Amino acid sequence: MARNKNDLTDLKIKHLKPTIRIEIDGNERLVVNQISDNKVKGLYLTVKPNYNKLWEFRYTSPTKKSRRRTSFGNYPEVSLLKAREIGLKYRELLANNIDPIDNKREENNLMVLNTKGKIKSAIIEWLVKESLSTTETTHKSKKMIFNYVIDFFRKENITFVNEIKLLDITKLLQEKEKTAPETASKLFNYIGNFLKFCVLKGYCELNLIASIRKKDVLVKKEVMHMPKITDIQILKKLIVSIYSNEEGSISIRNALKIVLHLPLRPENLANLKWEYIDIENKTLIIPRAMMKVKNKNLPDFLLPLTDEVIEILINQKNYIEEYSILGEYVFIGKKLNSPINKESTNKALKRLGFNDEAKGQKIRTHGFRGIFRSMIDTLDDKNKFPFEVKERALDHFEENKVARAYNHKSDYSKQLKNLMNFWSDFIISLNL
Repeated sequence: MARNKNDLTDLKIKHLKPTIRIEIDGNERLVVNQISDNKVKGLYLTVKPNYNKLWEFRYTSPTKKSRRRTSFGNYPEVSLLKAREIGLKYRELLANNIDPIDNKREENNLMVLNTKGKIKSAIIEWLVKESLSTTETTHKSKKMIFNYVIDFFRKENITFVNEIKLLDITKLLQEKEKTAPETASKLFNYIGNFLKFCVLKGYCELNLIASIRKKDVLVKKEVMHMPKITDIQILKKLIVSIYSNEEGSISIRNALKIVLHLPLRPENLANLKWEYIDIENKTLIIPRAMMKVKNKNLPDFLLPLTDEVIEILINQKNYIEEYSILGEYVFIGKKLNSPINKESTNKALKRLGFNDEAKGQKIRTHGFRGIFRSMIDTLDDKNKFPFEVKERALDHFEENKVARAYNHKSDYSKQLKNLMNFWSDFIISLNL
């Protein structure tokens, strides 16, 4: 085809400028200059007042029956040759009654599905979002559980979220239930939330387990109360064993001593940080976000520290400082900058021989809370400590929202100090 003198060329484009418009007051103003390309119908080069040159394609949509336009880059980043190539592709789409803008959007969606829509990528993205609203401990637990999920689907040769079938999910859950029933129960809830996220992001069309009952997939596990020791002689044996134990990690030994005096949950004990502890003022303050009850309207968890607890903490601090590794965690694990595992104290209790439930001699870390609550009620025969104070020591709150609203504002610090001293003195008396 012979070249038309009006055809766009690189030389002509180089000298293109915005249009000059004369205003009513006689002043000149630069405005957009639009030049069509004679080679490809609908292809335009728009020269803006800032001299940027943008490629645009204008057309009548075969589906919407309206005028539309789309841009695809600036000149010279997108050359004249490349712009004509794109323009010809769009004309071909129009000839087949396909809208170029809608087609590009579908291609982009497909590209997203081929990257972020992969199971592993989607899980990583979801976990990042979840980390913004969960504690560090819970987030670590979720990551470990979903490593199993990723491995399961890899073995099943399922790569994309939209390839997952309901049968795959039930198989996954039932496989996990064989070795870890409680984890399988959590996983059912987690997968439901994960699939909701994937529906929102367009990685799949529906949440496959939204209308499925957990009990139809998993066998309901009989609720077992945490074992606790209430016999004074067995409790004395436990206390003496913990205090006289010289085997294993000093961190775990000191953690067990601490939990005798402070009824902390295993997660809070294992992840205790020095920043939560004020040795001078003898207080422990754990941020509300790190506690089981995360209601932002509730105060941070506060417990007074007894002289015995302070002594244990100083012993732990001296041990750590011997290695010049004082970091953020009180009870350090094998990796010196990380905390002990919350199961480590349970394993230590088993090694000490406290694993015989038939003899009333079985205890786990969480069970120390039960010991505290039961024994305090038994020992407090003169009702020196109100019910609310005993519950606050365990970070228990009223389920009734109205009652909770009034209760949480009460200051129990003085009564808590008396309670914790009373309890520590009792523990020490059994170690004599």
